[in-house]
Amino acid sequence: MQDYREFIDEILVDTATLERRIAELGQEISADYQGEDLHLICILRGGVVFLTDLMRQISVPNTVDFMAVSSYGTSRQSTGQVRITYDLQDEIHGRNVMLVEDIVDSGYTIGSVLDLLRTRHPNDLKVCTLLNKPERREVNVPIDYCGFVIPNKFVFGYGLDLDEYYRNLPFIATVNLEKFHPDQA
Repeated sequence: MQDYREFIDEILVDTATLERRIAELGQEISADYQGEDLHLICILRGGVVFLTDLMRQISVPNTVDFMAVSSYGTSRQSTGQVRITYDLQDEIHGRNVMLVEDIVDSGYTIGSVLDLLRTRHPNDLKVCTLLNKPERREVNVPIDYCGFVIPNKFVFGYGLDLDEYYRNLPFIATVNLEKFHPDQA
């Protein structure tokens, strides 16, 4: 596997900044849902690292469920065709639901998931994303809680993959695709 230091452009969000902002998001969400329960839905796989850190910062009672969706196929850009590959295990009718996502860029994936979840009649449906890339937006989607607005660059680390690797890095970095060699990953 190629060492990420060979193709990293810059560390966009370091570990301490991630920890601080996620704690702030947890406080905001806890204040908004004071006295209520919250059902967190994580979009796998990229969102799981963010979810686990975020849920520990939320002080109101919360439960967790997962969905897996695919819109990228084998490319690094969304195809716009969203496919549910793993659906919720819990009923969300009448519940306060928060969709937890790693990154919102084109908006196709999150928009499709929100449309599907609305048909299940939650009491409340909000979106919390770690990263927002508005320059790439093609579909207008609501973002209620946002960790960071980032430029239109390819990012990896902290749950976000580069050809399925490097999710374990404790920071978010940009990649120099000219220096990245997938055959060495």
